[in-house]
Amino acid sequence: MSLSMQPPRLELAHISKRYPGVLANDDVSLTVQAGEIHAVLGENGAGKSTLMKIIFGMVKPDSGMVTFNGRAIHIQNPQQAKQLGIAMVFQHFSLFDSFTVAENVWLGLDQSLQLKEVVARITDVAYKYGLDIDPHRPVHTLSVGEMQRVEIIRALLTNPQLLILDEPTSVLTPQAVDKLFTVLRQLASEGRSIIYISHKLHEIRSLCTACTVMRFGRVTGICDPRLESDASLSEMMVGSKLPDLSISSVKAGHEVLRVNNLCLASENIFGTDLEGIDLSVRAGEIVGVAGISGNGQRELLFALSGEDTRASANAITLQGQSIGHLNPMQRRALGLHFVPEERLGRGAVPSLSLASNTLLTRQESLQNQGWLRFLGWIRHHALHKQTQALIDRFKVKAHGSNAIASSLSGGNLQKFLIGREIDASPTLLIVSQPTWGVDVSAAAHIRSELLALRDQGCAVLVLSEELDELLLLSDQLHVIANGKLSPALSRANAKVTTIGSWMGGLWNTQDATT
Repeated sequence: MSLSMQPPRLELAHISKRYPGVLANDDVSLTVQAGEIHAVLGENGAGKSTLMKIIFGMVKPDSGMVTFNGRAIHIQNPQQAKQLGIAMVFQHFSLFDSFTVAENVWLGLDQSLQLKEVVARITDVAYKYGLDIDPHRPVHTLSVGEMQRVEIIRALLTNPQLLILDEPTSVLTPQAVDKLFTVLRQLASEGRSIIYISHKLHEIRSLCTACTVMRFGRVTGICDPRLESDASLSEMMVGSKLPDLSISSVKAGHEVLRVNNLCLASENIFGTDLEGIDLSVRAGEIVGVAGISGNGQRELLFALSGEDTRASANAITLQGQSIGHLNPMQRRALGLHFVPEERLGRGAVPSLSLASNTLLTRQESLQNQGWLRFLGWIRHHALHKQTQALIDRFKVKAHGSNAIASSLSGGNLQKFLIGREIDASPTLLIVSQPTWGVDVSAAAHIRSELLALRDQGCAVLVLSEELDELLLLSDQLHVIANGKLSPALSRANAKVTTIGSWMGGLWNTQDATT
């Protein structure tokens, strides 16, 4: 039967889901045809994740009907969804840290398979799709980007009829994105359907053949994204035009951060050794570091933040002061602030309120912002007032300063974490993956705040796998590959083709023009 003669792969009719205080999905209808790559677009908190969890059997709708291949179904759990032929790759991962990659993948497959067969299949799929990963590595040794690769491979190995992908390209090079798109188009040509969630509008316009736009839990538009522009898609998603990002030319000041011939063996046997890292960040400039996940970013960030203090004291200096031996709190006292890529766990304590998470990294504010009473009692009113001011300034969608960190969407938690560190008036701000999984409106806000901080004279170091973001923000740009750092490129001389080749370690000093 031709694709045009087949019933829709998936139909959602009048789906609603309410949580206490939140109407996550409000009378949502969605149709995905066989062989279609269908984008679901919306801001963080628009209801996309809840809808996808309903399709995958993780959440039961309060009302409405789900039809799959022309048959009304009630999906009770993810296992049933998988048996029907539905697979999903989540933005937030569901992996067991103590298991290996192969063992995690094995858990989602037919248990009649031998583990060695799973290892072989992982190796084949990883090579085919450009998602290189060692099947024998324990998950707790992987970076965030490598964990996402595991999730993609696990989904593809189930041979799904409907594949749901949530931000699948945030950890891939431009060349790997092209290869993945080729694979997805081939899957669609075979009659498989794909629901594609991404905040990269140019990807949606290039890849997807249909798009459903959501806002505040409702469907607000259906279109063919190939006939739209980035601006028109943004306006449908946000409800208004996004402000233009103003990037002014600012002359860099004195050197704030200096990394001199930093060499560190990774403490993890599956990690990447740092070899001769030389890096400089000056006041009033943003320096970007691009690279494929797992090439030494984690080790570099740990060394810079103070989580790894094995470097010689003089290998890292902050405004001329040796800090290689100082711990994170000591570096913070000198003006070095840090936003890690892991939002929950390292960036914020999941079970604590936003106010408590503010307090954890702002010990200096106990005195200078009046958060401390006589005999050491905390002035909770002052703390909550400051936290609420952060929520308001950075447009964080949360139920006040008492909201638990884990209750926020990924994008809103990211806005809060970056806002918390910017509000501390840092001398040097180091940010890892500033807009990973963040919608276009929130991403624009975060980027404008980073540029404003730069314009105020702060030194900013950004590590990101979002190449477009780095090309937009960075005054100087490096690439990290195999634990080595490339020469610097100025924004004017940073080309996508050059950076793509450098991600494989292919650079020489003749290519760099600062």
